[in-house]
Amino acid sequence: MPLWTRWLITLAAMLIASILAGYLWNWMFNADIPSYLSGLAGGAAAVPVWELLRRAGGASSI
Repeated sequence: MPLWTRWLITLAAMLIASILAGYLWNWMFNADIPSYLSGLAGGAAAVPVWELLRRAGGASSI
């Protein structure tokens, strides 16, 4: 799988995780989520997605 494809899929996973975290936070606390927590949720989702795509695509360790 090309690098740019993995990058786009990882970016989409980060955005979806951040949006879902925002909805969950708003549902639980009826307030906006702090931006650092939304970024943390997106970053935490990006690492396993990137590793899964790297292993599934048989790519090098780039």
